[in-house]
Amino acid sequence: MLGEYRIEGRRAAEIAASVERAVSSGELPPGQLLPPLRELAGDLGVNPNTVAAAYRTLRDRGVIETAGRRGSRVRQRPASTWRELIRVEPPEGGRDIATGNPDPALLPPLGDALAAAAARHAECPALYGAPDITPELAGLARAAFDAEGVPDGPVAVTSGALDAIERVLAAHLRPGDTVAVEDPGWGSLLDLVPALGLRAVPVAVDDDGPLPGAVEEALRHGARALVVTTRGQNPTGAAVSPARARELRPVLAAHPRTLLIEDDHLHGITELPLCPLAGATEHWVLIRATAKGYGPDLRLAVVTGDAVTVDRVRGRQRLGPGWVSHLLQDTVAYLWRTGALDSRAVSGSYGARRDALVRALRARGLAAHGRTGMNVWVPVPDETGAVARMLRAGWAVAPGTRFRLASPPGVRLTVSPLTLDDIEPVADAMASATGSAPRGRLD
Repeated sequence: MLGEYRIEGRRAAEIAASVERAVSSGELPPGQLLPPLRELAGDLGVNPNTVAAAYRTLRDRGVIETAGRRGSRVRQRPASTWRELIRVEPPEGGRDIATGNPDPALLPPLGDALAAAAARHAECPALYGAPDITPELAGLARAAFDAEGVPDGPVAVTSGALDAIERVLAAHLRPGDTVAVEDPGWGSLLDLVPALGLRAVPVAVDDDGPLPGAVEEALRHGARALVVTTRGQNPTGAAVSPARARELRPVLAAHPRTLLIEDDHLHGITELPLCPLAGATEHWVLIRATAKGYGPDLRLAVVTGDAVTVDRVRGRQRLGPGWVSHLLQDTVAYLWRTGALDSRAVSGSYGARRDALVRALRARGLAAHGRTGMNVWVPVPDETGAVARMLRAGWAVAPGTRFRLASPPGVRLTVSPLTLDDIEPVADAMASATGSAPRGRLD
């Protein structure tokens, strides 16, 4: 069954490690069926319960999936396989519009903010026992949440949006629980869910966010949590509209024990207002990260939510890293307090490029999507062929498989490296690479 590879070990941890090493090395490829429990137990001379424990560990780590009588097999994308590795390098002299990075020219200078943080540190250094969030950052974050209609709640600080999502999921869910995620959706989140031993169930989206019917179906079938991107959804650019929020709130209210996670990563650099769903369920959080507006290396996010969830996140954080550097917190507080980011200019710059590309692609018969943010999603009939032909034309685009669970093929184009003069050449190349694609919903 396993070819030449032989699983080894006498204890559950040793058996699990043997399988995991083979998956990492490629000796056990994706989809490989593993031996039945009793058969492997007999080969190893151990109790079947020992093998069962090893398989549970592998499942919880996102290495294998189990399907009852159909057996256990290596996941098609084990948790150790990072989706960011599914990328293409631009040809010599070509252009990379696949990365999803912000435009460095639109990031605010950090010199004054870092200097101010260093000066404050010199006067009053943060020592063991200091609060995990500075009063100034907490006050600024809470005031911004209040101004946009986010329900009252305590504030925490994490090392970016994904760190916050991981901590919130771990605060409420156990391995084997199901999480409803947008599809297509953020590749890093699609990696994180199985790595936590959780199961992802896809929820279709359109330009206004998750489809209410898809959300209802996922929750009705037992999803314990729902992750929603409020604006600038990656990769589609979707944003939850006022009408969609009105549709989603009663769906969530009918499942009050659902853990609701809202990712507002585009805060400050989008022209669209926030339409929060927060408060529709008993346990909820809304997360705001600084990466898109101030630079990916400024690893900080503020989180608000119900008291139980935020307290669990802060309590667990104290047992691990303890806190997010006060130097970073003071830097972000300075940037927010002084208005260092020209939000209107930044959102206008991304919007001009994004909207121009969407118009150009649609004019050529391609069903392009990009309501907000810095990415454009293009459904295509042949993803591999489209990526290869774009490479030959000198453009590296992101393969849609990085962002998909069950949704149809597509490619993602990031507009931040483009100028307005690049729009027509990119659209021409996409039209040549893909032909006409059907218009309509993303599902």
